[in-house]
Parts: sequence; structure tokens; C-alpha cells
Amino acid sequence: MTDIDAVQVEQVSRVFAGGRRTVTALDDVSLSLAPGEFVSLIGPSGCGKSTLLRLIADLDAPSSGTVSVFGKTAQQARLDQDYGIAFQQAGLLPWRTVAANIALPLELHKVPASARKSRVAELLALVGLEDFASHYPDQLSGGMQQRVAIARALAEKPRLLLMDEPFGALDEMTRERMQTELVRLAAETGAAVVFVTHSIPEAVFLSDRVIVMSPRPGRITREIELGLGPAAERGERLRESTDFYAAVTAVREALHGEGAALPVGVETR
Repeated sequence: MTDIDAVQVEQVSRVFAGGRRTVTALDDVSLSLAPGEFVSLIGPSGCGKSTLLRLIADLDAPSSGTVSVFGKTAQQARLDQDYGIAFQQAGLLPWRTVAANIALPLELHKVPASARKSRVAELLALVGLEDFASHYPDQLSGGMQQRVAIARALAEKPRLLLMDEPFGALDEMTRERMQTELVRLAAETGAAVVFVTHSIPEAVFLSDRVIVMSPRPGRITREIELGLGPAAERGERLRESTDFYAAVTAVREALHGEGAALPVGVETR
């Protein structure tokens, strides 16, 4: 495993100035993410979770501090397609088929047609949508649309996935299926993941580590190492385990600023 962090955020602040009001969205945030690690950001609305994700993605720039991705500037990592990104809305182009939506980033970067076709076939199999390649987005369920969006984010084999509440609009049963699917995909691809969510059980089920953030101005208040076992072995039994419930309680109490006794296998810093 490389010694270079997948993500390194050092003393980052983001201040939005407009008119008479100045808003500090993030204040002195430092965070590192190892290659292949799955980290969730959780906190109250407006705490800067999505802002932090946007800074990592080079969709915004910090007011102070630095962000690096695999040892590069965030801008260079974006230009090198080191990361894929998925949002709450799948953002599929309605006039393109499932296969064509997945192929879009490959087309934009002028990947030859034969290589595009092969890669799209791999991704359709990975997300279990081989039979829907010629369908259009309005013919798919919400969960299937998100699978297409994730496949598109994986198209260029990124080493990092940035995900901003991608399952937030789904019903609970579909959401749990998609969580299981994402755990499998992350394990199979080896990608590091930064995942923004408001759901404590979702953060616990998916993550190696949960980052708890304070109300605005957003700061990291606790980092909880979960120790719930390899991602590839997580399934429905985990959701019913005492370790899972204990970890959910630990994160909930960290969000509320309470000093909970952490369960065995769960560590905080």
C-alpha cells in the first residue's frame, strides 16, 4: 500500500462573504484518508459536510489551508480523473441510454469506441444492470438510476469516490440495498470513499471511520474508528448485531456532545 494519503486536508477554512454578512462554513479542519479507506462525514445540516466534499473535488477553493489528493493539488487530481463523484440526484441525461450515460466521461476524454464498449460492459455487470443497457433513465427506479450514476463515477477507474448523500432520496428498503451494493463495489474496486450523510446507521454500516462535525462553523469534533470487520463481509447480519447498535449509539452520542463509553472494537480520537 502506498504511503501517500488518498486525501489530505490541512487546517482548511472556508468563508463565504456576501453583502453585509460573512458566513464561516468550515473552520480549521484537518483530515486524512488512507487509500482504500471508507470515511463518512456526519453532522447537523449546514455544518459544512458538502462544502468539505466540494473542496476535495476542486469544485470550490478553501479560504485558507490546503487540500491534496494522492499527493497532488485538488485541481490536478481533478484534471487527472483521480476521483469520481456522485450526488443525491443521479443527474442522468434523459436522452441517453443507461449504457450511453455510463460511457459519457469516457467519450469526453476521447477513449476509443472499442475500449468504451468493453468498460461499459464491465460496469453494467458490476452494478447488476446488464439487462438494462438500452433503457432510458425514466424507465428505471430511483435505486437503479443511482446504480447507473455510481457506474458512471467509476468509469475511469478512479482511486477515490466522493459521494454527497447519494441515497438520500430513496425509500428505506432501496437505501439499505444500495448501501450493501456500495460496500461491495468499494471492496471490489479498492477505491477510497468520502461519503456525506445525515443517517447515523448508514454511516456506521458503510464506514471504516466516521467523522463527526459540529454545527457551523464546521469543525471536526470526533473521529470514530468502527472496527466492524472487512467491508466485503458486511451484510444484513451486521445491521442486527450488538456491535452495530453499540456503534450507532457511540456516533449518536458524539453528535450530541455526550461522552459515551465506546463499544469493544470502536475507538475515538
